[in-house]
Amino acid sequence: MIPSGLEKWNLNMNHGNGGADKKIGLMGGTFDPIHHGHLVTAESVYENLALDRIVFVPAGDPPHKQDSSVTAAQHRLRMVEIATASNSHFFISDIEVQREGPSYTIDTVEYYRCCYTDDTDIYFITGVDAVVQIPQWKNSDGLFELCEIVAATRPGYPTKNFFRFRDQLPAHQRQSLRMLAVPALSISSADLRQRVSEDRSIKYLVPEGVEQYIEEHGLYKSSRSNAIRVSFFE
Repeated sequence: MIPSGLEKWNLNMNHGNGGADKKIGLMGGTFDPIHHGHLVTAESVYENLALDRIVFVPAGDPPHKQDSSVTAAQHRLRMVEIATASNSHFFISDIEVQREGPSYTIDTVEYYRCCYTDDTDIYFITGVDAVVQIPQWKNSDGLFELCEIVAATRPGYPTKNFFRFRDQLPAHQRQSLRMLAVPALSISSADLRQRVSEDRSIKYLVPEGVEQYIEEHGLYKSSRSNAIRVSFFE
């Protein structure tokens, strides 16, 4: 069941009414769990690109998580809501959770492209490592046509694979791709899940409310009893 009563929940309820927004960022991911690295990245992109809002889009069935377990959507959605509640320009969309089948990025970007006017710029935010895998995604060529792709990286992080990938793209696609260095936070969701399973602290790595939620619901214990299986690849 999707959490109810969330004031900032359904940005997608506007259907075709983008309001005054002219620059929006879409930040997809499993957020399993969301952590300070995600939040710092979103805030850095928001500030550096002068966006009107950032929309967090938790995946429903992530096609790239082949042969792995992903925590049930209602938990991941709730943790994102807790983590972003205090930020007035952070919003949440449950569009990928509500959509049947695997959560393809192109489908989500197409949806938001239809919701906004042609003069609205859409930025899809992802990590620099994920960017080089875009050719394996569904309709990757179409993605470059619909939005600008922002590859977030930490200062000092090796970027040779990114530049090699970028240089192989056609000129019109290179124009839709940019790299942005954000403050260094070496945090990963996989490491956080491992820490919890080993009864190690995740304090200060995730927002306090998210830490409490994980504890209250017994998430990321070795049994993974709160997880669902996915077997898709994007």
